[in-house]
Amino acid sequence: MSVSAVGISATQTTAQERILPRGLWLRDRRWDLLFITCSVLLVPIPYLFYLFGTQLGLTSDFSRNLVNGLVALLVGGPHMYATFMRTTFDRQFIGRYPMLVRSAVIIPIVVLSLAFLNLTLLLAIFFFWALIHVLHQATYIVELYNHRRNQQDGVNEDKQIVKLLSKPSRLIDYAVIMTSMAPVAGYKISQGEFNIGTNDLMAVIPGFFQQTWLFALLSLLFGIALVAYIYKTYQEYRGGYIHWPKTIFISLTVLVSFFVPALPNLDTAFQGMNTWHSFQYLVLTFYILKLREQRGELETSSRFISRMARRQGTSGLYMTAASMLVASLVLGAVVYLLAWAVDPANAHSNQHFDSAYYSAVLCFLWIHYYYDHFLFTDFEAIDP
Repeated sequence: MSVSAVGISATQTTAQERILPRGLWLRDRRWDLLFITCSVLLVPIPYLFYLFGTQLGLTSDFSRNLVNGLVALLVGGPHMYATFMRTTFDRQFIGRYPMLVRSAVIIPIVVLSLAFLNLTLLLAIFFFWALIHVLHQATYIVELYNHRRNQQDGVNEDKQIVKLLSKPSRLIDYAVIMTSMAPVAGYKISQGEFNIGTNDLMAVIPGFFQQTWLFALLSLLFGIALVAYIYKTYQEYRGGYIHWPKTIFISLTVLVSFFVPALPNLDTAFQGMNTWHSFQYLVLTFYILKLREQRGELETSSRFISRMARRQGTSGLYMTAASMLVASLVLGAVVYLLAWAVDPANAHSNQHFDSAYYSAVLCFLWIHYYYDHFLFTDFEAIDP
């Protein structure tokens, strides 16, 4: 590299505001509380919009689909496509996981086949994978906080901090998050009342699970995890080594996750969780991309994303992700026309719209899930 190029690069680096995370926060207290934790206030908004629509005279299905579309357009779709900024558009990722990228082509084949052959089964798989994915992201954020704690000076000499980051402590955090939705969901399944929009998922859930024992077992598991978490948190508080940012985040996540499945319209209720989850994902992804740009990694792995991050910042990254929604719109239109041609008798039913909508979304969404199982193991991504 020439001396002049080095000089320009150094000037750009010093001219830009460097991100320096503070304390135990992923970035700083204001950023974490605003974008990660207190953004939980987004959860009730989709359901309130749905209720407002029905009060204006809209049918329940129309109001539900309207909310689905708005969530997908504003946050769900951009968060889904933001994944590709760190995977498909990243030469470093492709070089590290070539078989992962190639095998992802199987997912659209499965989604489109089920959209025409068994939409209910498609939605059942989607629903449970979505729950796992949302909760997996929550545990990833928890582990990012643990990683930040582990970076503090003297951590290896402090027995209390070592206990805080021990495997039993982490397992308790994971358990209370992953089981938080289980009791209410188990109760609805045992009562045969598990519907997503107009689709009855009970049709694909084996009768063996449609019993009271499922609700009792899931409630017991959550109860054990909750008691263990409360006791562990009390011990950390009494010992003076509690990790407040992580504890606040876990407590709010468990509280919201427990009550959301109790709402009668599960489709819109989970759109509330999806809104919070997607918002978190977007800000985390853009934060990680900025850190990679700051470290000089992004320029060599993805020049286009690097230019967007450097020149236009977060707004440019968001607009880039949002513009990729065109792919879903085109796919949805094609599937809808195919469904109409195959079954014109039900052209005005919700089934054709649902087939097109979920095909357009799930082809890319499941690839997003698939990739994130790997991205959610990269805890060093937030290192400055």
